[in-house]
Amino acid sequence: MNYYNYLAFIYAVEEVNNNPELLPNITLGFNLDESGNHPFLISLDAIDVSYGDGFPNYKCGTTGLLTAVIEGLPSELSLHMSNVFSLYHFPQVSYSSQNLLMSDTVKFPYFYRTVPNELNLCAGIVKLLKHFDWNWVGVVAPDDDSSLRAVHILQEAIEQDGGCIEFIETFGHTKFTTAEKKHKINKSFHTSSARVIIFYCNEDTAIYLLSEIKIQQLPGKVWITTNERFIFPTYPQMSNIMSNFFAFTTVKKNIPSFLKFVREANPLSLPADSLTELWWKSLCDSRCPKNIKRSCNTNETLPSKSHCFTRYFGKSYSVYNAVYALAYAVHDMVMSDSGNKITLSTASETHFHYLPSKLHHYLKKVRFKNRLGEELSFDENGDLTSGYDVINTVSLPNRTLSVEYVANYNPYAHPGQDFIINEEIVWSSLFTQIPPQSKCSNSCPPGFRKLTRKGEPVCCYDCILCPEGEVSKETDMDSCTRCPEDEWPNKERNSCIPKVRNYLSYEEPLGIALSLIIVIIFIIIVVIFGIFIYHRDTPIVKANNRDLSYIILVSLMFSCLCSLIFIGHPNKMACLLRQTAFGITFSISLSSILAKTVTVVMAFEGNKPGSKLRKWMGYRISNSIVLFCSLLQAVFCLVWLLTFPPSPHLNMQSEIGTILIECKEGSVIAFYCVLGYLGFLSGISFIVAFLARNLPDSFNEAKHITFSMLVFFSVWVSFIPTYLSTRGKYMVAVEIFAILASSAGLLGCIFIPKCYIILFRPERNSRKHITKK
Repeated sequence: MNYYNYLAFIYAVEEVNNNPELLPNITLGFNLDESGNHPFLISLDAIDVSYGDGFPNYKCGTTGLLTAVIEGLPSELSLHMSNVFSLYHFPQVSYSSQNLLMSDTVKFPYFYRTVPNELNLCAGIVKLLKHFDWNWVGVVAPDDDSSLRAVHILQEAIEQDGGCIEFIETFGHTKFTTAEKKHKINKSFHTSSARVIIFYCNEDTAIYLLSEIKIQQLPGKVWITTNERFIFPTYPQMSNIMSNFFAFTTVKKNIPSFLKFVREANPLSLPADSLTELWWKSLCDSRCPKNIKRSCNTNETLPSKSHCFTRYFGKSYSVYNAVYALAYAVHDMVMSDSGNKITLSTASETHFHYLPSKLHHYLKKVRFKNRLGEELSFDENGDLTSGYDVINTVSLPNRTLSVEYVANYNPYAHPGQDFIINEEIVWSSLFTQIPPQSKCSNSCPPGFRKLTRKGEPVCCYDCILCPEGEVSKETDMDSCTRCPEDEWPNKERNSCIPKVRNYLSYEEPLGIALSLIIVIIFIIIVVIFGIFIYHRDTPIVKANNRDLSYIILVSLMFSCLCSLIFIGHPNKMACLLRQTAFGITFSISLSSILAKTVTVVMAFEGNKPGSKLRKWMGYRISNSIVLFCSLLQAVFCLVWLLTFPPSPHLNMQSEIGTILIECKEGSVIAFYCVLGYLGFLSGISFIVAFLARNLPDSFNEAKHITFSMLVFFSVWVSFIPTYLSTRGKYMVAVEIFAILASSAGLLGCIFIPKCYIILFRPERNSRKHITKK
């Protein structure tokens, strides 16, 4: 395949020389030299190429001016050659070496290349791993400095991207590998749980290890290699492969008219030996494709040669670009020096003595379009702005090899367009899952998060369900995210859904039941009030101040109606009226009961001879008690509303998955002051009624007031712990129940007995019976 590189070099030079617009009146010459593979020989060849006779600092035997060197040596040998060329400022353009070290413009200021460096190669491999979500891989590489440096860069890139390397195996970069080492590598391959193995190696060691370990026959693996010799069916070792091989190769494209040049070239005018003679003859074979087949005067059938059937022809594209980069740089330099006069005479030839160092400055800034219309230039590190092709090789069921270009990576492209892949990739039939997966642990589905196993790589983890209130919306999340306050995780905990807004509504069973109870008690109060109005002139109604009875009944009506404010969607007005309206109306009831009790005591004591209480008897004292006690409660409520008024509040913390719409009391102290004041009034009423319970009277109302206050105490004492232990609508229901229960207690203990006498025992509703001792 290297012979195509030589032909591309010659073709590019001739094309430049035949171009009247590029370097007119200047002819580019060239010298082809095949170097050995020893660093010392490479250095001698470099000196010989530079000076023609092997003696530095002397110019003997050369007929042209050396401008620059284009070479295609392996990385280590390219570095050795650069040590010689940099001494004399000769630009060195490589179409093969990807050594990252040589991107250092301080150590290698005159080094350029038309292939990307290893840093971009590692980035491309990481892109491929990320595309298929492969985060658990193995790496095998030779132990030379360049490969180990690249493996270190690759390891950092994989780990930075969230992946892990299960093992890194190295082998000798010479053809000698111990049996123990081969056994260890084989064991790693066969026992590894990673389905993806990266083979970072050069050509010689790659083919040798391939034949020794037979990695191509290891089923259920995906190999990613940096060596294109793995992916072409040129070796017996590549037959019957049982895995997919993805090879990263430098961009290869067909040069326009290059194949025509190869078909029509005269081999006699080109370098030749016995091998190249066979190379040319193989292009005459009738089986060779038309795009490369030569017309020869022979019917001989020769052994098939792979270079006849290749899709792209060696590294001819990179060689072609190298020649044109130098040609355009020379063109720019000459144009600048001669003021656009491209006439070179013998007198002015001396300025070319400094041609290499001058050319270096123009080569850094060169920008040109090749025959394919691509605009090319060198970046700040001297690397051509190009990328990689990814080739996939897999054995088909009919035992033929499929070799397809499946992806392209160009680090200089815009983000999102740098990695382009064909999703219709042919996979080995041995894979049970397409595309195959390579993970230490299965992916954590949405709703779960990863929990790294202690002492293992971060790619090995367990999946645990997100805690309450948190979700994970994607796979393999490291942590769960908390939902907004007004949202809550769904059952699967993979998304946030709006919380249920909860309040005591009229539509739900509890709200309906409480509403019915309120209406029933209200109707009962209205009926009792009607009975009292109808029988207002009877003795039992007149007893103990019937006006106070009317006030109590009316206030109990309003207390029941206040309970309705607690039901329904809490709004600002409802929150302001709930506690204050109840507190004032119920304080009127308790104040009236207190006035009744005081009236009973004063009536009995005032009738005693010489009692000083006689002058206090009458409606004035009872009305004063009711008015004063009620106004005091109204003052408490007014201060509460003016300082820290109740307001609607969205309680998102009390119940899981629910937003409680409630009335925030504003001031807890004010709330308990209102309730406490009601308790104070009931307590005074209870004490006074208890002391007056045995006063001689056929219908002593003090006894009934005592029982009613006991009921009131029982209700509200049990209310406080129950109220504090409930949340949301049940808290509201508890307060409504307390209001209704205490109201019913007052009705049952004070008014029901009177109604019983009025309706069913009218004979007892007489003055004679009431005044009976």
